[in-house]
Amino acid sequence: MASTPVEPPVPIVPFKNCPIATSLGVLGRKWSLLIIRDIGWKRADRFNALLRTIPGLTPRMLALRLSELEDADMIHRIETHNSPKLVRWALTKKGEDIMPVLMRLVAFGSRWFPERIFEDERPRTLAEIYPENGGNHPWITGAPD
Repeated sequence: MASTPVEPPVPIVPFKNCPIATSLGVLGRKWSLLIIRDIGWKRADRFNALLRTIPGLTPRMLALRLSELEDADMIHRIETHNSPKLVRWALTKKGEDIMPVLMRLVAFGSRWFPERIFEDERPRTLAEIYPENGGNHPWITGAPD
C-alpha cells in the first residue's frame, strides 16, 4: 500500500545554492564518507590504519581524499615532531557534525538493506543495534554538543 506523500518543508530564506548539492560536492566523492567514518567512528587516525580499514582504497586516492577533506575543514592533521615524525588525523567540529548523518545512514541501511548487512538478513532499528546508548548518544539523537 502506498503511503500519502508528505509535503516537503518550504524554506523562508532563499538559497544561493542547494545545500544538499553543496554538501555532496565535498562529501559525495568516493571514499570521503568512509574516511570520515573511520577517523570518527573506528578511531583509525593514521594513514596505514585507514588503508587497512577501507578495502580497495589505494594510497594515492587516500592521500588525495585526506587533502580534500582537510581543505574542506572536515579533518585536521596532527603532527608530532618526534623522530620519526608521526601524522594523525582527527575530525574537526565540521567533521563531527556529519556523524549523526552517518548514523542515519546506518538506520536506513539496517532497515532497507538488511540482506546485505546482517547475516540473518533481518531488519533492525538503531535501538536494537546500539541498546547500550539508550537512544541518548548525540550521533543517534542528532543533538549538537
